[in-house]
Amino acid sequence: MVTPPPLPESVQHSTAIGKHPCAECGANLEWSARKQALVCPYCGTTAPWQGAHAQTGDAIAELDLERALRDPAITRKNWGAELKEVKCQSCHAVSVFVDSRVAQRCDFCGSPAIVAHEDQGDAITPQSILPFKISDGQIRDLIKKWYRTRWFAPNRLKTAALTDTLHGIYLPYWTFDAHVDAHWRAEAGHYYYVTESYRDSSGHSQTRQVQKVRWVPASGRLRHFFDDELVPGSSGVHQQLLRAVEPFPTQTDLKPYSPEYVRGWTVERYQIGLADAAALGRRQMDSKLHTMCASQVPGDTYRNLQVHADYQGRTFKHILVPVWLVSYTYGRKTFQILANGYTGQIAGERPYSWVKIFLASLAALIVLGIVLYFMQ
Repeated sequence: MVTPPPLPESVQHSTAIGKHPCAECGANLEWSARKQALVCPYCGTTAPWQGAHAQTGDAIAELDLERALRDPAITRKNWGAELKEVKCQSCHAVSVFVDSRVAQRCDFCGSPAIVAHEDQGDAITPQSILPFKISDGQIRDLIKKWYRTRWFAPNRLKTAALTDTLHGIYLPYWTFDAHVDAHWRAEAGHYYYVTESYRDSSGHSQTRQVQKVRWVPASGRLRHFFDDELVPGSSGVHQQLLRAVEPFPTQTDLKPYSPEYVRGWTVERYQIGLADAAALGRRQMDSKLHTMCASQVPGDTYRNLQVHADYQGRTFKHILVPVWLVSYTYGRKTFQILANGYTGQIAGERPYSWVKIFLASLAALIVLGIVLYFMQ
């Protein structure tokens, strides 16, 4: 049995991390994705910064899942800065602002119906973060290029300055690790062929090869380590878009959380709690484990696969990952375009121009008719 590591000191006790005032004007410095440094939002002064972990030697810690589910309080610490929370009355997303002015509209759906949200003190604070790496200028160019390839989008959409609604947001994610020892049983199918005689439509006798399956019992064992199984905790971003811009390199590029990374940015408070996220992560692991066991079944096919898994050493992290979000309304429907703030991967939704679709279909029918005419 694998013994989970003890909770780090930085999680067991609350710590306050100081602000970084600008040397020129005294304002709080904010993380710049373009410069990969702390930059003053008012006078532009740049201050190189390596992060608190470079000074204290803190490492990314995996936390004991079973212990946290029994007592979530052990995973709470302060954010190292003053927080303001607002909740959207339309999409119900809860946004957190660290030492910054609160937005007047929801960053996720654009609704002005946002109200102050009182921190209940029950939230698990993030232990680590993936800082923004792709700047807003780079994302605007990528989104405009994405627009130009949407052939059936309305012309009015392509000419609209939709990137004006671009927002950088840190989204909540959970990661789960586990060692699994699985035993499986199945019926392995082996193909073989027999020759059968039959009569064709003219009454002549013919032969053909017919595939059969010979079923035999099979069993095996599989050991695997799941490392950073990702489960989003967001409710503000459409899930299919979020999955489309994954992966986030959480296994290699995470940094210990520090408020310098999020000051001036919007942070979404998770809406999927640890218990629900752990259940989702377990289902994801079970599905992948079933596929891995199926690949071990000998023969050509299989049926009645049963997997009995023992999970040990289950740990988790609550992390923040960066995305760029465009939310816009076309007609009566709200659409989102999402970009990975670390890799630049883009996925989006857009309306369709039924006029363009009709004209394209009509053109295809005309071409088909011409081809059939000359083939006669």
